[in-house]
Amino acid sequence: MRIAIVSDVHGRTQGLAEAGQGADLFVCLGDLILFLDYDDPSNGIFPQLHGEAMARRYIELRTANRWQEARDLSHRLWSALGGDTWQVINREVSRQYESIFAVMPAGLFTYGNVDVPTLWPQHLREHHRVLDGEVVEMAGLRLGFVGGGLPSPMRTPFEIPEAEYDAKIEQLGPVDVIFSHIPPMLPELTYDVAARRFERGSAGLLRAVERWQPRYLFHGHVHNPLVPRMRIGRTEVVNVGHYRSRRLPFLVDIPVVGSAV
Repeated sequence: MRIAIVSDVHGRTQGLAEAGQGADLFVCLGDLILFLDYDDPSNGIFPQLHGEAMARRYIELRTANRWQEARDLSHRLWSALGGDTWQVINREVSRQYESIFAVMPAGLFTYGNVDVPTLWPQHLREHHRVLDGEVVEMAGLRLGFVGGGLPSPMRTPFEIPEAEYDAKIEQLGPVDVIFSHIPPMLPELTYDVAARRFERGSAGLLRAVERWQPRYLFHGHVHNPLVPRMRIGRTEVVNVGHYRSRRLPFLVDIPVVGSAV
């Protein structure tokens, strides 16, 4: 079975409609919206509302791990706008979701840490199926999905407590493939060489891989990983890439004869 996988779309609609062409299954691992583009501070919801200069300053503070100063700056900027901050943000997020889901291929989806799950239902099409802590069987393969991220200094919208995240992993049971937004908690997989920091990985995912040994674990989240793929026992763990910059899906052919589970 050929699977086309994207993650970290971050507002890029160009080419997305064709991302599933030639594949038996299209999978999206979340982070659809673009709130702030570290590579181009003129793009995203933040600069759209506060200006590019403030976006550059905000990025500078976060990159230097000066989290409290970054939060203070953000608070001042949002206060200056007036009104309900989350109402404004959700309005802009909904606009991005509408354009993204309008061109998104039919397939299976899970949430990223930057996503707002409560806004998805009003934008999903009939051919989109969202899975989180769930398993689907296709062509004799058990495919498990775990969405969202874990608490971090970034304070992104869909960060959930570790116990809740681990419970979703346990719900899967042994599977052939795990699809998650964040990687297992290993330094090689979580270190971003461009941002020069460790992103949050999951110890629960690492335990699941060591215990169940699925054929693959596919993830995104780390835009510029130190190691894009590695083996843990018989499991191949693969970062499918930052779609916003990669502009292409990750393609993999998985034999369906003789499921390992």
